[in-house]
Amino acid sequence: MPDIKILRRPEVERQTQLSKASIYRQMHAGTFPKPVQLGERAVGWRLSEIDDWLDTRKRASFDREG
Repeated sequence: MPDIKILRRPEVERQTQLSKASIYRQMHAGTFPKPVQLGERAVGWRLSEIDDWLDTRKRASFDREG
């Protein structure tokens, strides 16, 4: 079984440069990865899904420029 790294919201905000509100707005719009439930009041995001999301945005940016 692969080792899965989970990021908490402050780290997701740092890596994506999005605010908490932007993250949740995009999640509800279906354009940002959904979190995994870690506890009753705690969630986190899979690092691999955040990395994929960032890669997709970079590719889209390059496609618009080129």
